[in-house]
Amino acid sequence: MDLHIADIRKEYKKNELSLKTVISDPFKQFEKWLQEAIEAKVEEPTAMIVGTATPEGRPSTRTVLLKGLENDQFIFYTNYNSRKGQHLQANPFASLTFFWPALERQVHVEGEVKFVETAVSDQYFQSRPYKSRLGARISPQSQIISSRNDIKVAFAAEAAKFIGRDIPRPDFWGGFAVYPSRFEFWQGRESRLHDRILFELKDKAWQKHRLAP
Repeated sequence: MDLHIADIRKEYKKNELSLKTVISDPFKQFEKWLQEAIEAKVEEPTAMIVGTATPEGRPSTRTVLLKGLENDQFIFYTNYNSRKGQHLQANPFASLTFFWPALERQVHVEGEVKFVETAVSDQYFQSRPYKSRLGARISPQSQIISSRNDIKVAFAAEAAKFIGRDIPRPDFWGGFAVYPSRFEFWQGRESRLHDRILFELKDKAWQKHRLAP
């Protein structure tokens, strides 16, 4: 079947964004848009593409779920030994992209990354479903394995080990917090004349500008 990808078109008409209407605090503007995405029941409203860099400086991306937005931090959790975990420990900077096509919106975030406090990771880990906690303990995330059966056997063995017991968070699993220094809010508009509002952190103050579409 021939795919005519270049012919795919969509006109954006739902909303608009301006320097006058955007909230001066980019965190509050993000919270507003996230709440609207949740209320609109978009698929996976907290899904975000996390961009890191390899030791060779090559970009690497994957989709994870935002699990915390507090104290000017975007928080997500992962295996520290995963590919993204290793990237972030070697080069502690990341980008985040949220895409809500039903609302014709995107948000791009860039910033420095730090480990969250141990107690915060512990608390979140214990809030996870039972099977998710077991899976986190036994998965050598991002490493090559011989078969899916290996993971299933390891999962069963770990489940047997913790029958009737609390499942502790492993040391190699926990949270990363992104401290933004740049936000870009994108609202689709007609004729591809999209609204793009940029926030940059300079001298501890947020400056906002309109970008060309």
